[in-house]
Amino acid sequence: MALEKKNIVIDCDNLNLDYQIYNTSSQSFKKKFLITALGGLISEGKYEKSVSVKALKNISIKIYDNDRVGIVGPNGSGKTSLLRVLSGIYHPTNGMIDIKHKVTSLIDLNLGIDPEATGRENIKIRSAILGLKVNEIEDIIESIIEFSDLGNFIDLPYRVYSAGMQLRLAFAVSTTIKPDILIMDEWLSAGDVEFQKKANIRLNSIIKHSKALILASHSAELIMNNCNRIIALDHGQIVFDGLPSSYYGEKK
Repeated sequence: MALEKKNIVIDCDNLNLDYQIYNTSSQSFKKKFLITALGGLISEGKYEKSVSVKALKNISIKIYDNDRVGIVGPNGSGKTSLLRVLSGIYHPTNGMIDIKHKVTSLIDLNLGIDPEATGRENIKIRSAILGLKVNEIEDIIESIIEFSDLGNFIDLPYRVYSAGMQLRLAFAVSTTIKPDILIMDEWLSAGDVEFQKKANIRLNSIIKHSKALILASHSAELIMNNCNRIIALDHGQIVFDGLPSSYYGEKK
């Protein structure tokens, strides 16, 4: 019997991401600290007074339809950098990336938010950034307001909202679109207990119907409960790609 052919939804080949971070003149101590902290993945840049940090090095991965991928590794291992490249926020220094479907990133829920604008106005701004057209925004704006539980606060400036209210609005807008590929940096905890219940139901529904999930987390329990594959990074390089049970078994 022929093996089932899986559809590739993200294809990365030999990705590298370098940061030029600061002028190094008279900063030898800082440079030595960075060399130690980043495991040696630092070098002098093109110009004499710049430093290049290799955030990602030779990343080659294929993510398939129905993959639920956990990205793990210590702080500074490159997890967030990889998520931002896959989200289109960063462009790799070199290498190839081919994303076959629409991506929604929940890395920065406040992207595009204007503190001086009202909640209603920010729904329109954020929805436009997510790629919705004017008529599509008008169709969903009331359901977003209802989900956010902001009531009459929706027509007040965003800057007067409490942190919990801001998070509820940002979450409600960002999760309105049903993505083909969902990218998350840790699981979202939005608002009070009752709102978190609603948020978790919505997130689980989105994950269930998406082609792929890419979730970075330090929580082994979260990864085991939501992912069928782990990609582990260390100093910007892939050190493991396989089943969560194999990875966490090896770590015991």
